[in-house]
Amino acid sequence: MKATRDAIKDVLPIEGESNKDIVVLDADIGGATRLSAFGKKFPDRFFQIGIAEANMIGISSGLSEHGFKVFLGSFSSFLTGRYDIIRCSLAYSEAPVILIGSHVGMAIGKDGVTQMGLEDVSIMRALPNMTILNPATYTEAVEVVKYLCKTDIKNPHYLRIGRQPVEDPLLNIGYKFTFGKGFRIGNGEDVTLFSTGCVLPDVLKAKKLIESTTDLRVRIINFHTLKPIDKKIISQAAKETRYLFSIEDHSVIGGLGSIVSDVLCETYPKKLTKIGLQDTFPESAPPNDLYKKYGLTAEAIQSKVIRLCQ
Repeated sequence: MKATRDAIKDVLPIEGESNKDIVVLDADIGGATRLSAFGKKFPDRFFQIGIAEANMIGISSGLSEHGFKVFLGSFSSFLTGRYDIIRCSLAYSEAPVILIGSHVGMAIGKDGVTQMGLEDVSIMRALPNMTILNPATYTEAVEVVKYLCKTDIKNPHYLRIGRQPVEDPLLNIGYKFTFGKGFRIGNGEDVTLFSTGCVLPDVLKAKKLIESTTDLRVRIINFHTLKPIDKKIISQAAKETRYLFSIEDHSVIGGLGSIVSDVLCETYPKKLTKIGLQDTFPESAPPNDLYKKYGLTAEAIQSKVIRLCQ
């Protein structure tokens, strides 16, 4: 079990060897975001900006104009809180900067709501020219970071990563990363569970629980790319399965549930049940307790699906 943030320390320094244009900016929490690993290997390409995210964003815009591939990072709640600076300095100018928002969702637990990225997808999604990536496991995060390092991006990208170690079920199911495409797990014709981010292991357990206790057959669609979203796989699932659910460690307002709903309205109108944080702030508590209270455990997902489908 490894956290998606660990892909930063394991991949970025290696990619920095072959790409001399990669530079990293840190907001005094490089240990938590794992960006400090790049700084240890390439101190001349690592810049400690301090607790000054707004300044860091402005610097990144300038560096990108001179051909550097810039990675910057902070806690998601702190980074997306500088929305106006991101809007004007990066999105408006289409600056090819990679913004890494760590410590997302309720899963950071006892640090409390001020540290939790719970509305970040909604905030970043509203920005024109912004791409959003939200890997579910370490394996997926590794592929995403490699993609960002090797691809000549033309616009700002927001990478959402988690602090908590998670199981890595993608290792054993023939996973292949393709930018902009959802990844289907299973061929169930009754229920589709749309998932994004580090809740995937719980969603997979919920699938097994549902299928072991009912006649319902479940497919999962995992989204590592939230913007642009894979519209085709959403509409296909709506046509081929009877019940649709979205599951995310994020507010249901503006997150995956809203994204899927928008696609359904445009392509194949159908009811969607959104599982996630329901327009509220959670408490400071152990992650498992929060997931249980707000319905993100495998058992809670199973219970809700069965209740609404039978």
